[in-house]
Amino acid sequence: MSSAAAPTRTVAITGATDGLGRALAMRLAAEDVRLVLHGRDPGKLERVAAEVRAAGSPAPVTVTADLSELAQVARLAGTIAERVDRLDVLVNNAGIGSGEPDGRERRTSRDGYELRFAVNYLATFVLTENLIPLLRASATADRAARVVHVASLGQHPLDFADLMLERDYSGTRAYGQSKLAQIMHCFDLAERFAPAELTATCLHPGTYMPTKIVLSEIGFSSDSLETGVEATRRLAVAPEVEGVTGQFFDRTRPARANDQAYDEAARATLRARSLTLADGHLTS
Repeated sequence: MSSAAAPTRTVAITGATDGLGRALAMRLAAEDVRLVLHGRDPGKLERVAAEVRAAGSPAPVTVTADLSELAQVARLAGTIAERVDRLDVLVNNAGIGSGEPDGRERRTSRDGYELRFAVNYLATFVLTENLIPLLRASATADRAARVVHVASLGQHPLDFADLMLERDYSGTRAYGQSKLAQIMHCFDLAERFAPAELTATCLHPGTYMPTKIVLSEIGFSSDSLETGVEATRRLAVAPEVEGVTGQFFDRTRPARANDQAYDEAARATLRARSLTLADGHLTS
């Protein structure tokens, strides 16, 4: 790590055992940060932690949770808050794709919610909302805390009359709905908090990067993993985006999300529904 780096900050990454999350962790291991790494598989998580240590970074904090169960997501937030005294950046990267290896047919989470909506969106919502007090407390006079949602250009409008997609299900629609919901939550956060205190951004990190999800479902890659790593790292720690909030990016370029993301009434409806669905798992 460079001695000339910015003062140490703590960065949490969900889904850090594979693909973009693991590659981002290794990229940040070369910088002056303390990492908090989440994974579902303890063995994989320890292997990534060992790689981070081998890169010369301080031993990361490792936390396990299955994001398909909101009780575990809430405990994950509590564990992070107990094990670190500050949290400067939260990168919500974990998620599942539109098909294999998580199936092409409709499935439900442990809480009975449509699986992709639960893992990609509701888990992000619960984790972020529960960590907001720690994030806000970690802001400094010259640096806001940051929340980054790894979303996608693949978006589908939410049908609030059938949010769990019990009719006309497709994995592509479920995935696109969950990613648009993430973007709507990002915009909601940007409205709720001053940019000097907490910023929220979201991005499409790259198209068909060679991740486990892409290779198992698509079978080929387009963008490099490094494209996604650099785009996500930029929103997480780069000084040039300090104060930037409530924006969606296509890699590093500002982009426009689906029109529903800019509909205040739709965002308010999503937040109200999310609070109901997450009832009992929110601490703030």
